[in-house]
This record gives sequence, C-alpha cells and structure tokens, in this order.
Amino acid sequence: MNTRRSLLSALLSITLLISASGCGHHDAEQSPASFEPVAVTTATVERATESRAIEVRGTVHANRVADVSSRATGPVVAINVAAGSPVTKGQSLLQIQPETTEGQLAQATGALSQARAALALAERNFHRFEALHDEDAASDLELDMARMEFERAQGAVKQAEGAVQAATSVAGESVVRAPFDGRVVDTLVEVGDLAAPGRPLVRVESTGGRQIWLTVREADIDRLKIGQTIVVTIDARSDLGTIDGTVAEIVPSADTATHTFTVKVGLPGTSLRTGLSGRARITGELTERLVIPASAAHRRGGLELVVVRSDDGTARTRAVTTGRRLDGSRVEVLSGLDEGEQVVIDLPGPVADGTPLEVTR
Repeated sequence: MNTRRSLLSALLSITLLISASGCGHHDAEQSPASFEPVAVTTATVERATESRAIEVRGTVHANRVADVSSRATGPVVAINVAAGSPVTKGQSLLQIQPETTEGQLAQATGALSQARAALALAERNFHRFEALHDEDAASDLELDMARMEFERAQGAVKQAEGAVQAATSVAGESVVRAPFDGRVVDTLVEVGDLAAPGRPLVRVESTGGRQIWLTVREADIDRLKIGQTIVVTIDARSDLGTIDGTVAEIVPSADTATHTFTVKVGLPGTSLRTGLSGRARITGELTERLVIPASAAHRRGGLELVVVRSDDGTARTRAVTTGRRLDGSRVEVLSGLDEGEQVVIDLPGPVADGTPLEVTR
C-alpha cells in the first residue's frame, strides 16, 4: 500500500503543479513554508463494526386463497360471479345441474325407507321368538337367529341414514358458495363444463390482510425467526415507503431445485394487489470497515480525493477508493487511508500539499 500511495501522491503533485501553471499563478514556485495557514475541521478515520444488510425478494400474496370445488358431478349451468367480484361468505358462485345429485338423494331416501320397514319386521319377529322361547316352543338357535336378523336390520337402517346424509350434503353442493369474505380472482370453468370432485371451479382470495412471500437462501434462513420485524418495500408502490413486516411463517423445507426457503411476512394495514414484487432487508454478518465523513471525499477527474492532516500539521492530498454509504453522513473507505489518520471535512476541495492546517475543532 505504501508503494501505491507514493505513486498516487507523485501523480497528484504533478497534476496540481500543471493545474497551477496553466492558470497563470505563481503558486507552483512557492515553498511549503510560504503557504498561508488554512483553518479547518478534521475527523478521525475510524473502524466501525456493522452488519451488511442482505436483500431478499418476494411476491405479495393474500392471507387466504381457496380454489373452490364441489363434490357434486354434473355440467355447470350458471356462473354468478366474474373475476374481481367481491363476495361474502356463503354467497352463490355458480350452479351445477342438480338432477344427478337429486337422483342420488332420492335413491338414498328410498333405501332408508326399505331398511326401516325391514327393521320393523325383524323387531316383531324377534319379539315373537322371545315369547315362544319362554314357552319352550322355540329353540335357542331360532331365538339367536331372530336376534341376529333384528340387529342386522338396525345396522342397515344406520347405514341408510348415513347414505341419506351424504347424498343430502352432496346435493347441497350443486350450488357452489364462497368459503369466506373476499374477492374472486378467476373463474376456472365455463357454462357447460363438467364439474367433478376435486376440480377447481372458482379461485377466491381474502381482501383483508396481505403477506409477502420471500425467497431466502439456505445460508441466510437462520437469520430469521417467527415474530421478527423486517423492513419491506414494494417495487411498484414507492409511495408507501418502507413497511414494517412481521415474520408469520417459515416453511421448514427448502426447494430442492433452488435450495431456497419460503418465508411469509405479514404486511399489516396494507391493501395491495396480489402478485406485486417487493423486497426486504435482513441483518447480515458483522464486518469491520474504515469510515470517514462523506464530506471529506472530493471527486476530481475520476479520482476520489481526501485531504489528510499529516503529523507536522500540513495538508497531504490522498487518492482513496470509497465503498457504499453507511448512512447519510458516513462513507466506507476501501483503500488509501489508515485507522487514526485525520481527514479535513470542511474544505470545498483539495489544497496544495504542504499547506499548514490549523484545526479549529
């Protein structure tokens, strides 16, 4: 670094000398002792330990999303909503032709009536054999057979009642209803399409509450925990500024293709369109870096320059390489300075090397 610093200092001296002679001044002929002292304010090059923020990206999702389907089978005969329609819980979304489910219900109801009639007969027959058995007119086997038929008839009735309940439930699903208050995202069928169990018919999302699902590298997932607050920005909504999000869920398994985890962060008090892109900053590893006030650095002809107050109290112009701003007033120094050196922070630009510097504060 010393060799590089010497070369840069020589280059700067030549540049300053040429600039002075080109302007027609006699400063280049002056000795350092002839320079007028300059009152300045200095700051110390410090070593700061800070964490570098890690930026992760994600997409806005609704808190609840449902692909509504039905257990009823039949053609769709009416669609009562369109994409974007607001809906309330229980509101009709579409109608499936009811004849099939109504027929199944009728069959189940008929089977229940038959089972109840058989139960009534089996019960009377069982009581007859009980009376005959008491008079020793029927054997134990005959009584046991009558009891078995009676209990079998009871079971058949319960089975038929269950079939009626199931058929009634399926018949009720010929009208597909909204599972919660929200908004229709899309209708996934057209009139005439066949609805079948498990086939999505309408997609509904909740309008209250939003989340951003972040994609986090496996190396960074341990930096997050449930309930942690992180700062989120939405790319297309700069007017919102930063949003304080709360980590609501961390999917425990990583995507095997990308080796990333999904982290769901709640965005309270926001009403955003789903699908918008956004980003969040999470705390990274602690690193040490040299920092100076941003006002100490001057850009001249593609170079970044600072004025250093040397041990003898005179100015030395130094070329440096700076990194990112840590905040509004400090900048990271990558090369050109050492910890503990004094830099001038209130000059409009570099001064000639050797200029006496009087520190005012």
